[in-house]
Parts: sequence; structure tokens; C-alpha cells
Amino acid sequence: MNLIEELRWRGMLHDFMPGTEEQLASGMTSGYIGFDPTAKSLHIGNLATIMLLVHLQRAGHKPFALVGGATGMIGDPSGKSAERNLLDEATLRENQEGIKNQLEKFLDFNCGANSAEIVNNYDWFKDFSFLGFLREVGKHITVNYMMSKDSVKKRINADEEGDRAEGLSYTEFAYQLIQGYDFYHLYKNKGLKLQMGASDQWGNITTGTELIRRMDGGKAYALVGKLVTKSDGTKFGKSEGGNVWLDPTLTSPYKFYQFWLNLSDEEAEKLIKVYTLLPQQEIEKITEEHKLAPHMRLLQKALAKDVTIRVHSEEDYLAAVDASEILFGKGDFETLKGLKEDILLSVFEGVPQIQIAQADYASAASVTDLLSELTGGQVFESKGEARRMIKNGGVSVNRQKVQNADEAVNFELLQGKYLVVQKGKKNYYLITVN
Repeated sequence: MNLIEELRWRGMLHDFMPGTEEQLASGMTSGYIGFDPTAKSLHIGNLATIMLLVHLQRAGHKPFALVGGATGMIGDPSGKSAERNLLDEATLRENQEGIKNQLEKFLDFNCGANSAEIVNNYDWFKDFSFLGFLREVGKHITVNYMMSKDSVKKRINADEEGDRAEGLSYTEFAYQLIQGYDFYHLYKNKGLKLQMGASDQWGNITTGTELIRRMDGGKAYALVGKLVTKSDGTKFGKSEGGNVWLDPTLTSPYKFYQFWLNLSDEEAEKLIKVYTLLPQQEIEKITEEHKLAPHMRLLQKALAKDVTIRVHSEEDYLAAVDASEILFGKGDFETLKGLKEDILLSVFEGVPQIQIAQADYASAASVTDLLSELTGGQVFESKGEARRMIKNGGVSVNRQKVQNADEAVNFELLQGKYLVVQKGKKNYYLITVN
């Protein structure tokens, strides 16, 4: 597999330095991407960058993932309008561990010569004194060179023009020099010849190649992928609730699956190439079938399935599919009963939540009383309204239609404490008995 050609047809390639193709063609090349541990989880924006490493390894090269234990304490100004909050060492260590665990899902760390490796730049920076860094590294790169980088110019220009930026601290200004030294260190000690990243990292990466040239007379290379954006041009990877995380405790598998399922046709057609390993012929086939019946959302479903299984598991994917069917009026009591509590709560997160005491639930005279008086009128404002709708067949509890307004309250609680009430076709309520 030719890495450049693979990235090109997938629409992932933005730019690379002259000589990069020749270096990759010459034999197994070691390359890396850095990830700053500013959160305990990576998100799907990061996943697009991880896929560069995945393709590097698939092409027979050796991938390194650098977890920035040192650079994470500072903050990269690229693409940001304000300085990030600095994190303490304990938080950084926790974040680093979470990121390592996630990277191991995508890269093969036990496949012979091109097995993936994880490195942490804190290991070589922890004993590097400030004066030592200035003497050994700082003297090789001029301020003029550093000022020429777009990430620096944008922040300074925005500040001068009274934009919303907060200027650029020396800490952030020095970031590119520190990242550049990472590349030099890995070049000298691990034989790395290539650094990759998103297109907004071009300035930082080329500082590293320049540092290698000036400090060692060596030759190294840069390759950057396209920034993944939404169809409206805004940054990809966020939902209405914020980032879409790879950690299931931050973004449930159900919400994760729904995010991909809700993409526009244009986004899905582009992103199925970026986020899956499906071959070109198969993607083209799915795309053509989708265009014949867009309402079937075949692109979105294929993308959502592939990514959900790789990030989470097939079991989580199947549960997310079942959960998705619930809100469309499909699935029976057994389907609902089979949902894990976190998925159940994710599905009904946006519906009215009602709390009922266990004693009140046990003493309810009938389902009519339960759905009117005991819910405080939230489901039905009166017993009469409840009776009329039950009589017309418009009420279900736990996907089972209520047949008689006077029947006893004898429902099997989901997870031992939940009832899902459906009124009409689209109105849902989640009752918690505790």
C-alpha cells in the first residue's frame, strides 16, 4: 500500500515536504504524531489524526504516538484564540493513561518490526534545565523564523486588531520550539524521519525538521492531513452537548452512534473515507446505493456501524441500534428490557423525567392514578384525560399497550426502577421509582 496515494483518494492529504514520498518508498519509515493530554479522553477530531498513524502502519511503516506530558503543561496556540488553562501533574498523568488506553484500540503494538510505540516527552524534558534548553536548542532557531508561523501571526494580529484573542504569552510562543525538539530527540534516539498531524500543525512540524537540519545536519520530513470540518466549515467533532468523546463515560455508545447516524449526506460521503478502513470499491458501492435511496441512509449507517464497533465494541453497536429503534416506535418490551442502564438513560435523556416514591408506586390504585395523580399531572392532567386516551389505545408502558384504564399497577420495572411511558406516537416520559 502506498501511503500517499491511500491518503489522497480518501481525501485526507493536505500537504507534505518534498522528498517525503521518496523516503517512504525507500523502506520502513518511523513516523509520529503528538497528542497533548488536555483531557482524559481523545475525541473524534483526534480520531481523524489517529487514522493517519493507522494508515502509516498499514503501509508497512512504524508508528509512534507521542503523549505530551511536557507540552500538555503549556498549550499549543495553533487554531486557538486564547491561552489554555494549565493542568497540574496529577491531572496530566490521569489524562495520559486514558489516551494510551484509547490509542491501543487502533494501533498494533505487537506485529513485529513495525509495531507501534508510545512515548512521553516528559521523559526527556523533566531533567532539562531552562538554561540548558536555551544553550542547546534555542540558539538554533531565530525569533524571525518563529514569528513567521501562521499560528503565531494570527494570534498577534488578532490582538493588535482588537479581536477576541488574548495575545500570545511567551509560554505559548515557545511551544513550537519545544515540539521541534521532540522531533529532534526522536530523530536522534529512535530514528524517526517523519512527523504527521493535522494541517494546523504544519508550522510546528516544520520547525522540527529545521531544528534537525541545523542541530544535526540531518533530513526529516513532514506530512499533514486535512482538518476535518463540517459542511458549514466549522470544526468537526462537536455535538450540541460539546465534544464527541471516545470514552464511553463521557459520550455513551448510543450518543456516539447517533452522532454519525445524523450526519448530512455530504458529510457522510466524505467522512466514511476518513474514519473507516473500508476499501475504495466498497465505499463507492455504498455511495451509489445510497444515492438511489437516500432515505435509507446507507452511508450514515455503514459509517456509524464501523466507527462504533472500532471505538467501542460490536455489543455496544448492537445495543445502540436497538436503542435507536425504540424512539421510532419499533422494538418490544424485551428490546427495552435488554438495554443497559446507561444506554436507557441516554435514549430518554431529553424526555420529561418523573420521580415517584416506592411506597406511592406500590399503593397506586390503578394505572390511571399512576399516570395522572402520582406523576403530578405531568403525563395526564386529569384521570378523565388518561381514561380517554387509554380507551383509544394511545398509551403504552414499557412498550406494552395499556388495555384497561382500571388495571392494577403491575409492571416489571426496567433495571429495577424505570418505567417508559408513551402517550400517542411521539410523547415519552421516563418514570423513576425509588
